[in-house]
Amino acid sequence: MKYNPKEIEAKWQKYWSENQTFKTEAVSDKPKYFVLDMFPYPSGAGLHVGHPLGYIASDIYARYKRHCGFNVLHPQGYDSFGLPAEQYAIQTGQHPALTTEVNIKRYREQLDRIGFSFDWSREVRTSEPEYYKHTQWIFIQLFNSWYNLAANRAESIDDLKAVFAAEGNTSVQAVCDEGIVEFTATQWNSFTADEQERILLQYRMTYLAETEVNWCPALGTVLANDEIINGLSERGGHPVIRKKMTQWSMRISAYADRLLQGLDTIDWSDSLKESQRNWIGKSVGAAVTFNLKDSSEVIEVFTTRPDTIFGVTFMTLAPEHELVSKITTAAQLNAVNVYVEATSKRSERERMADVKTISGVFTGAYAEHPFTKEPIPVWIGDYVLAGYGTGAVMAVPCGDERDYAFAKHFAIPIQNIFKGIDISETAYADKDSVVLENSDFLNGLGYKEATALAIEKLEVLKQGKGKTNYRLRDAVFSRQRYWGEPFPVYYVNGLPKMIDAQYLPILLPEVEKYLPTEDGLPPLGNATVWAWDIAANQVVENSKIDGVTVFALELNTMPGWAGSSFYWLRYMEDGNADEIVSKEAVAYWQNVDLYIGGNEHATGHLLYARFWNKFLKDIGVVAVEEPFKKLINQGMILGNSAFVYRLEGSNTFVSKNAITDQKVQALHVDVSLVNASSELDLEGFKAWRPDFATADFVLDENGKYIVGHEVEKMSKSKFNVVNPDDICEEYGADTLRLYEMFLGPLEQAKPWNTAGISGVFGFLKKLWKLYVDDNGVVVVDEEPTAEMLKTLHKTIKKVSEDIENFSFNTSVSQFMICVNELSQQKCHHRAILEPLAVVLSPYAPHIAEELWSILGHEDSVSKQVFPQFIAAYLVESTKEYPVSFNGKMRFKLELPMDLTAKEIEEIVMNDARTQAQLNGVAPKKVIIVPGKIINLVG
Repeated sequence: MKYNPKEIEAKWQKYWSENQTFKTEAVSDKPKYFVLDMFPYPSGAGLHVGHPLGYIASDIYARYKRHCGFNVLHPQGYDSFGLPAEQYAIQTGQHPALTTEVNIKRYREQLDRIGFSFDWSREVRTSEPEYYKHTQWIFIQLFNSWYNLAANRAESIDDLKAVFAAEGNTSVQAVCDEGIVEFTATQWNSFTADEQERILLQYRMTYLAETEVNWCPALGTVLANDEIINGLSERGGHPVIRKKMTQWSMRISAYADRLLQGLDTIDWSDSLKESQRNWIGKSVGAAVTFNLKDSSEVIEVFTTRPDTIFGVTFMTLAPEHELVSKITTAAQLNAVNVYVEATSKRSERERMADVKTISGVFTGAYAEHPFTKEPIPVWIGDYVLAGYGTGAVMAVPCGDERDYAFAKHFAIPIQNIFKGIDISETAYADKDSVVLENSDFLNGLGYKEATALAIEKLEVLKQGKGKTNYRLRDAVFSRQRYWGEPFPVYYVNGLPKMIDAQYLPILLPEVEKYLPTEDGLPPLGNATVWAWDIAANQVVENSKIDGVTVFALELNTMPGWAGSSFYWLRYMEDGNADEIVSKEAVAYWQNVDLYIGGNEHATGHLLYARFWNKFLKDIGVVAVEEPFKKLINQGMILGNSAFVYRLEGSNTFVSKNAITDQKVQALHVDVSLVNASSELDLEGFKAWRPDFATADFVLDENGKYIVGHEVEKMSKSKFNVVNPDDICEEYGADTLRLYEMFLGPLEQAKPWNTAGISGVFGFLKKLWKLYVDDNGVVVVDEEPTAEMLKTLHKTIKKVSEDIENFSFNTSVSQFMICVNELSQQKCHHRAILEPLAVVLSPYAPHIAEELWSILGHEDSVSKQVFPQFIAAYLVESTKEYPVSFNGKMRFKLELPMDLTAKEIEEIVMNDARTQAQLNGVAPKKVIIVPGKIINLVG
């Protein structure tokens, strides 16, 4: 019987499926453990070997926890809404649902082939109406909520209406829009229903607002910052500009402090926590109002250093700031317009990263200093962002390096307010320990006293107050796309109304074209059956819109992060379609115990997921604040890219070791066209792409074309992708699983090298031979030796510790050591091989199942208890002593560990080798330390 992984793995994958081996118990007396992977977007390219890395790690841990007696929930699903499917639909006319279904089927085949212990009965797909009705429900709850700062939680908008009706809004503490107008209860009660609704929109947790967005004309949609690279869309590489649009937004900013505090309660890496802290960006300071000369307008700024108020020498507005068009003088209008247009083509991320470029334009307007009443020039500069703070800064060049560089560049006079510090050469950002001068009533004060006094004086003038600010901005929640969750929203007199939750889901309508309409409406503007009948409570033809009982529906769709911000809750449910999660299920599962995924989601998905979970706790849906107890970011498996070198302006390719001083262009080439010696398959290369069919080659002195190599991210565009199907076909899934873990620590990036797989495959064949030879099973029921037990329990101890510490790579090394030792010991003993199969099964489940079956068991190895480590088997019963004469070791002697020094001396002295060394002369001294040394001194 030879080891045949293809046959074995197909057999056990079928067994697991038919017997629902990994179906989670809905109700259990066992302790729970929830293991979750960041669910994949099913792209047409399928999985490459980098994708399963985190899944293998989570599967090992899930299987181990089952062995340890836990009721494990280890589900999987698909984040199936997304821009790639929509772009494919635009190009081919094929409905995104069809391509998504094909891609999911491909993913499922690949995942099943690797042997994951997923409970597929709980699969979710964000693009399925049964799923996104819950996304729509959450949106409605957000719309019907406001954030009460006094209670520090979201509450029903009906409670706020009651307060308005009884007291007005003067005493309301809420996270709301800027510039709220105060009103009394009498005024509120006299407002029309539409007027009241417009006021409530300023308080709702999700609201409509004109927002600066990243607009991609080619894709016809808004993009998030993480979907833009160097000013171009990640998808397609199209230009992105900044543009104001009316968008749905969510007040994630209301949860800024709770999001910060929650980081102290969860087991995440310090680097990940720090990313979120920086993104949230808590700052304590003051809000200051600067009046504008010859204008009724004012500039609002937030500063962490109100003590430097007398050092303000100019103001800078973001180019997108709404005041720019109002205050710019006629003389400066052209220069300002040109600058604003140029800035609109730069992404926020690009502007934030660019600390070297100094650019700006004077508006011609002047602000007024709150205390001195001196004029302060107002500039615009793209280093100020409209969405951060107020979109305006008070520039203090003597205290800020960027302000200093801006002032020097544009020859703006600098006022030094720091006593004893020369700022002629550089700006000083940290002035906490210095004393102020040239600062009127703040002269002679340090930072803390000056800050408090400056805020006090500003409050007297009604031009400032103390404030805590956050960099975190409200999340734009609209996308001008087709393939996304429809909003459950219709419009009456231009005001949004929610469809009652009992009529959800509101299904995505059919459209002929997936592009925006000719007049610029989102793709849903192409739908002909997209209106809401409030009498029939159903979607009807647009032609029936009458503004009485039939109204227009929202044309935007939700962003990709909507469906991924609560999906773990749906996994907790076993067949309950009516609510996101039942109280019984959430009471048992609570939250995710272990979450594994990429660190690219640090300030996107992970922040939004925490926000939604906190909101759902506020409204009583979930029981705990934080959704993910422990989170691990798996490292990336890197590809070994191959390059060919084309002479510039030609179709001639030069071998790497034949390049001299020619100008060449390095091009990625498919790694499948390159052999282990880095030689290019020339005919295969010419057949690979039409433009290479007539290629010429300059070969090296050996008549070969040698490619170059570089280790980089594995991706289809770099042609360095390795398909896991190919590895499974040749070596088996167990080999793939072990090899991916063996590459290195889970959290580190590591290069893929297919050549190393054969060693892991060889290990599994060697393991197989402990149980089976060419003639059949060779397992015996004899008592194992002490050395065999030592090898086994050394492995049990090491592997269990490694799994608990997520050090999976060192476990694989231990398995190899174990099998080598057992082979040398000629071990075929059942008492050793049975527990070994269980210990191995989380890593290599297929071969473990087969070996367990060969041992005569009918049930699955996954149901067995993880073997208990017994320390006694590792206690040494003998000691190999070095026997020395005058300090020089002459021979070794194996002795029992329980002998006394006198007994050891007697054995040593009677040994023939000792007699030969002494040559009849008695030693002057015999030094014996039991368990350590034996030394005879002549």
